[in-house]
Amino acid sequence: MKKVLSILLFTSLNLSSQISEKVVCTIYNAVEEQTNSDPGHTASNFALDLTNPYKHRIIAVSRDLLKKFPMHSKVRVEGAGKYDGVWIVEDKMNKRYSKRIDLLINVDMSIGKWSGVKLTKIN
Repeated sequence: MKKVLSILLFTSLNLSSQISEKVVCTIYNAVEEQTNSDPGHTASNFALDLTNPYKHRIIAVSRDLLKKFPMHSKVRVEGAGKYDGVWIVEDKMNKRYSKRIDLLINVDMSIGKWSGVKLTKIN
C-alpha cells in the first residue's frame, strides 16, 4: 500500500511541475519572405529538408519563451487542431512577438491561427 501511495504522489508531483504556457499559435513556411535569406537553416542552424520541412516537426518560439523552452527542447502542442503533437524548438521568432509560437509546415499545407494553445515542455 505504501508503494502504491508513493508512486501516486510522485506522479502527481511530477505532473504539477511540468512547464507549460498558453500561447498564440501560427504557421510559417521555409521561404525567404517568412524567414531570412537562408530559409534552409533555422536559428539553431538546423539544416532543413526544403522539399518536406514539416517532417522535422520544428517550432519557432517568441524570444520571451526561450528561457522556459530553450533550443532543442521537445514540446507538446495542444489546441492547434491537426497540428497538435510533439514538436522540437529549433527556431526563434522576430523580437516583435511575445507569447507566440510558429509551426513550420510545407507550403502546400493549410494555414491557421489559434489562441489559447497549450505548450508543454516534455522532460
